[in-house]
Amino acid sequence: MGRRKGVPEFDETAPDDFDPANPYKDPVAMLEMREHIVREKWIDIEKAKILRDKVRWCYRIEGVNHLQKCRHLVRQYLDATRGIGWGKDGRHPSLHGPKVEEVE
Repeated sequence: MGRRKGVPEFDETAPDDFDPANPYKDPVAMLEMREHIVREKWIDIEKAKILRDKVRWCYRIEGVNHLQKCRHLVRQYLDATRGIGWGKDGRHPSLHGPKVEEVE
């Protein structure tokens, strides 16, 4: 009886009936879109936190060689933190400029 154990169910995709040109046309779709955006932001923030912990661990373990040994983690962390967060920029992530890629 009662509740199922496991993962709570929610849609992982944006609502199909949301119209960005007229967001107040369907209030339910607008709230679902807002929840979707917030959920995606939290996922990105938590991924960045995990990478930050990996960088800290690498710095501690590698000591003086951390500049060479942890470079790939630092690049991943910096890429993960670009364009995420609350209040840094109110634009949707798709409207941010393209990530600058280095040619090696």
